[in-house]
Amino acid sequence: MIKEKVTIKNSSGLHARPSAQLVKLASKFKSDFYIHSYGYRVNGKSILGVMTLAAESGAELELELEGPDEEQALKAIKEAIDNKFGMDEE
Repeated sequence: MIKEKVTIKNSSGLHARPSAQLVKLASKFKSDFYIHSYGYRVNGKSILGVMTLAAESGAELELELEGPDEEQALKAIKEAIDNKFGMDEE
């Protein structure tokens, strides 16, 4: 199991589109994926779970992955977050 903290960088936070992108990306991997934030732990492969966090820009999340491809999954997820989910922003 690996855990790592990340910060949401896109200005609109984890609204519907970036949440969907995150879930779609995470679902490509076999590893279990959970997000810890605000005292909650949600399944990172569940759109409903991710959206209930309502993580705004600057929110710190702890990613938890466990499984055969956890390192690859973490790398891909961190890259998506760092790239602001590919959203064009001012």
